[in-house]
Amino acid sequence: MKLKQYGITIWFTGLSGAGKTSINRVVERELRSLGYQVEVLDGDIVRQNLCNGLGFSKADRDENIRRIGFVAHLLTRNNVIVLVSAISPYREVREEVRQRIGNFMEVYVNSPLEICEERDVKGLYKKARNGDIKHFTGIDDPYEPPLNPEVECRTDKETIEESASKVLAKLAELGYIYSLAEQ
Repeated sequence: MKLKQYGITIWFTGLSGAGKTSINRVVERELRSLGYQVEVLDGDIVRQNLCNGLGFSKADRDENIRRIGFVAHLLTRNNVIVLVSAISPYREVREEVRQRIGNFMEVYVNSPLEICEERDVKGLYKKARNGDIKHFTGIDDPYEPPLNPEVECRTDKETIEESASKVLAKLAELGYIYSLAEQ
């Protein structure tokens, strides 16, 4: 029996190294295993392929988020569950994208800067602190945390699986998926 599926964008936002992509992967795996149609829009991959000409000024970052939001909107209106993993540091453009998409769930992947720096396998924070990277979110550019996210994942206090379970539970509560108990 084919599932009746409604489109929604789940927007994972937070500092680099907070755990957005890790949680996203677990949620994606679980949703696919349940038969849902899912697309993943990872900020780094989209930037390379759709937004390659953009820099890291506020205007360019906002445009990057708008482009990701546009693609997410197209998929969402075609009943796809879209998982977006993007730092998206500015509240105003996140709210703009939320309004455009409509079926939208914001997930704040919250981890202290020090923990994010400890997890930094690419060495980006170190480069930013040394002045090799300019306009790095959390160091010399701001990150504006969501004021009322649908889900907050505290990756310094909970496992990736616990965080993913919170996201899935909220999707079920909102009626976008069957609760895992109903499967």
